[in-house]
Amino acid sequence: MKVFKFGGASVKDAEAVKNVADIIERLSHGPLVVVVSAMGKTTNALEKLTEAYFEQNKTEAEKNFLSIKEYHLNIANNLFPENHIVFNTIEQSFYHLYYYIQEPPGKNYNFEYDRIVSTGELVSTQIISHYLTERGLKNQWFDATGLIITDTNYRDASVDWLKTENAIKSKIQFFFKKNETHPNLIAVTQGFIGGTTQGFVTTLGREGSDYSAAIIAYALRASEVVIWKDVPGLLNADPKVFQKTQLLENISYQEAIELAYYGATVIHPKTLKPLLKRNIPLRVKSFFNPSEQGSIINQEFLKDNLQPSYILKTRQILLSIFPKDFSFIAEQNLSRIFSEFARAGVKINLMQNSALSFSVCFDEDKIKTPVLIKNLEKIYNVKYNRRVELITVRHYEQVNLNELLEGKEILMEQKNRTTFQWVVKSRNEEQVKSDSL
Repeated sequence: MKVFKFGGASVKDAEAVKNVADIIERLSHGPLVVVVSAMGKTTNALEKLTEAYFEQNKTEAEKNFLSIKEYHLNIANNLFPENHIVFNTIEQSFYHLYYYIQEPPGKNYNFEYDRIVSTGELVSTQIISHYLTERGLKNQWFDATGLIITDTNYRDASVDWLKTENAIKSKIQFFFKKNETHPNLIAVTQGFIGGTTQGFVTTLGREGSDYSAAIIAYALRASEVVIWKDVPGLLNADPKVFQKTQLLENISYQEAIELAYYGATVIHPKTLKPLLKRNIPLRVKSFFNPSEQGSIINQEFLKDNLQPSYILKTRQILLSIFPKDFSFIAEQNLSRIFSEFARAGVKINLMQNSALSFSVCFDEDKIKTPVLIKNLEKIYNVKYNRRVELITVRHYEQVNLNELLEGKEILMEQKNRTTFQWVVKSRNEEQVKSDSL
């Protein structure tokens, strides 16, 4: 059994959906689970819809709603004959969403976010499932809210592993066993989303579809997970940011976890852990060239340090905290600081302390960041820079650092045996202080 995961770019239009079906038809030998993200940039569009809804901007919310619905209907029109049952399914999904956004929003933005944004995955997988059936590929659609069982930490839910494994086995594994005489069965489900035991939809964190594939592979003890991307495999840098990139043909789970932790976007930070536990290889391949080998992540570590890897995180905040009573940044202050970050749900990307200050770099978030800073300012003096970048280089020994940092002002740096990191801003960027967020 294998698990294939297809991201938004791989199903962005009708031709892309046809290509996905070609890949599945060509490469599905035995039972296959297909995990699919929202189509194209649908998640971004649904996030805008959520913001408009939460701010009670009805005109903007309905405008975004109609645009998203029309986008999916256009894809379906190019895949299916008129009056196909899929159109009823799409209309029903968007009817429920439209009815939902007519009601006043609740106070919990994260709850509203998960309820609205999850529509993208639910609709995309319905389209994929129906199209596979049109192509003669026997498949069953599964609702991930009943497969991946989570807590109520909306937008970044934690998985209940025992309940999840039991749910996946009782549904997907049962489906395969019930139809075991059929050689190439396919289960289709959503990435990114899960559900609580009370039936509320949750999400696993942005770009969480890779994690969904790993969770399902773990529960079913799959032989391999394949993530299909618009790049030839796992690259040592983002080709949209860096001109010269190289393919990492084979790296270890440990190296991949390090890269994911530092912000490499090709894999989700949580994806590797369940695969490592059951020694399930993760392959990254191009949906443009499915015959190429791509990259593989497994136990092999001999090639981990053959070439440097570059990671750039934008939209960062560098925040420095100073005790008002000039006490040392020691265990008691650190405990209070970390508790505030945990309470706000903000993850630290880089941290550094001196005797009287503690500096951290983290992703800017429209909702979480102002809350965090407001709470910290009750206890500490706080200063920060917005619009900074975090540059990370793994295996930096042969890197031309001057060229990498040209035109940048270094605000903070940190170095260990394998990794060099800098918080930087462009020299023409003005510093933004704490009273301007």
